[in-house]
Amino acid sequence: MSDTGFSPDQIDTTKAHPARMYDYYLGGRDNYEVDREAADRVLALAPEIRVVARGNRDFMHRAVRTVVESGVHQIIDIGTGIPTSPNTHEVAAEVSDRVRVVYVDNDPIVATYAGAKLTNDGNAGFVLADLRDPKAIMDHPTMRELVDFERPVALMLLAVLHFVRDAEDPAGIVAALTERLPAGSCLVLSHVTDDFRSEDGGLSEAGSVYDKATASLTFRSHAEVLPFFEGFELLEPGLVQVPLWRPDGPVPGPEELRQYVGYGGVAVKR
Repeated sequence: MSDTGFSPDQIDTTKAHPARMYDYYLGGRDNYEVDREAADRVLALAPEIRVVARGNRDFMHRAVRTVVESGVHQIIDIGTGIPTSPNTHEVAAEVSDRVRVVYVDNDPIVATYAGAKLTNDGNAGFVLADLRDPKAIMDHPTMRELVDFERPVALMLLAVLHFVRDAEDPAGIVAALTERLPAGSCLVLSHVTDDFRSEDGGLSEAGSVYDKATASLTFRSHAEVLPFFEGFELLEPGLVQVPLWRPDGPVPGPEELRQYVGYGGVAVKR
């Protein structure tokens, strides 16, 4: 039993969950047959999704290092997913041992593993909550204990907003999450897109697999993702395909780059 009140037998294994599918894309083992079956259907239609998942993970590492090096020592990681080392607090600790991290996810399996893999030191905590309920996240006792909203905070929304439908007002959710962040805070965000969709439509068909999972998938264009940064100033190079955001290694060529069907950006609240 975890401190969130969930035991493994309370975890719903009848529907695929995006966090566990993502874990499978990354080669993890914390997933169930229903997740693997759904993920394999996605990969059969759009094999580039595995490339996207790995590229997004690399983007997270670079973005975390960037915000911590800038002096931000508090991070809220929403939609953290199944713990895959190095996790956010581990990447941050490579730069500074002063960083505090609050992880947030709505999947009980993440909560079950949080104590062992995410919060086993005093600088990290976990909140079991849904992105669609910003107040529950920001007012949670763990959040109040670890985060001082008088000082800059980095809010991370990596590969999670595309699971929020337009009717659920994703822009309003981001605004509610960022409204109490002080000047100097950062927004780190990534999102899948169909801007680079191939003629065979495989990516769109792959997205439909999520309709039977616990959350559907909404592809958004560059012009639709950009407004999520309202009130923030994007750092160079702006909102770009994830391997192009401050790369620390070789940049993919034009053909390989088409596989990275996602945008990422980091912005500062002025």
